[in-house]
Amino acid sequence: MDYVIASDIHGSASACEALLEIVDRERAGKLLLLGDILYHGPRNPLPEQYNPKRVAAMLNGQKKKILCVRGNCDSEVDQMMLEFPILAEYCLLSVGNRMIFTTHGHHFHGENLPLLQHGDVLLHGHTHIPALENCGEYIYANPGSVSLPKGQSQPSYLLLNENILTLKTCSGEITAQLSL
Repeated sequence: MDYVIASDIHGSASACEALLEIVDRERAGKLLLLGDILYHGPRNPLPEQYNPKRVAAMLNGQKKKILCVRGNCDSEVDQMMLEFPILAEYCLLSVGNRMIFTTHGHHFHGENLPLLQHGDVLLHGHTHIPALENCGEYIYANPGSVSLPKGQSQPSYLLLNENILTLKTCSGEITAQLSL
């Protein structure tokens, strides 16, 4: 099953709409969201077409496809708006012999690693900066942000297709790829 992996929508209706178009274009069976779905947070500017209610309605329409972890801007009030679970601190996926530890990134990250075995994947958002790299002991992947990219990056996402992770801009350009 193919997964589109995205993070940090921050209530942007235009970014959410583009993301759902990407899910269709990639023919993904699942959408894995790495948190910060509805609220823009006090440190961020208002994203384009900020409309958390519309974002909730769009995502609720895809609820059977969505897996999600909690971001630092997500709350119990947000959960009341969404019809799929968003409050888990992490999610574990198994791909072949590798474990993918998915989280938002404000607790577990490169400076505070979860328990990983050699070759496992640490997958998180939070920084709004896309990354896909082999760190020796583990693979680090970050889809960046679909609404508020930082570090001179573009809106981006990850695609997990069987045992291949591909980092793409929302316009479809491949920027990095790794076999798991």
